[in-house]
Amino acid sequence: MPRNHTVAQGECLSLIARKYGFRDYHTIYDDPANADFKKRRPNPDLIFPGDIIVIPDKVQKTETRGTGAVHTFSVPLTSRILRVALQDACWHRLANEPYQFSAGGQTGNGNTDDSGILQETLPDGATQATLIARGHTWVLDIAHLNPLDADTGDQGVSGAQGRLLNMSYDTGSIDGDLGPQTAASLKQFQQDNGLDVNGKLDDATRSKLIEVHGC
Repeated sequence: MPRNHTVAQGECLSLIARKYGFRDYHTIYDDPANADFKKRRPNPDLIFPGDIIVIPDKVQKTETRGTGAVHTFSVPLTSRILRVALQDACWHRLANEPYQFSAGGQTGNGNTDDSGILQETLPDGATQATLIARGHTWVLDIAHLNPLDADTGDQGVSGAQGRLLNMSYDTGSIDGDLGPQTAASLKQFQQDNGLDVNGKLDDATRSKLIEVHGC
């Protein structure tokens, strides 16, 4: 019988799917029972704590094969890909920049591409990663970035705080509260991007945050 799942901070659809025994999150995301959720969260990588998702029943699959022979069944697995843009203090992308990356007990080295993008396949279940580049170390909380939509429980404030922090604007804690420090960061971002400097999370600021941050 279908059941409801309430999204917690740091959960993503892939991990939720694995939790309930589905190899592909599309089985959940594309289920007709989640049509309203899918409309509200058109980007499946950006879901909000407190969202309700319907977990469908599993459907048993039957295959017919002859007896007296060995049959091999292959189950394709899906992978989670982490993409991060690296840039310097002057907003210049760090193209072909060497880095060290570790997640889920696995460590490796790589280089960003020509546009400064790092791309790594995450080990199954990884919720945190460590990135080292140019002598700096960042601890990345995976799947913690919230939507900027006004229909979230905090009107998108935590989503704005996460993006601002990723771009080195100091908002303090990601707590969903548009307090003085977050408002000051929003004003600085608005000034840097030619927006009306009002410290508010208005539609123009939301759009520019998505554009500059990349998602």
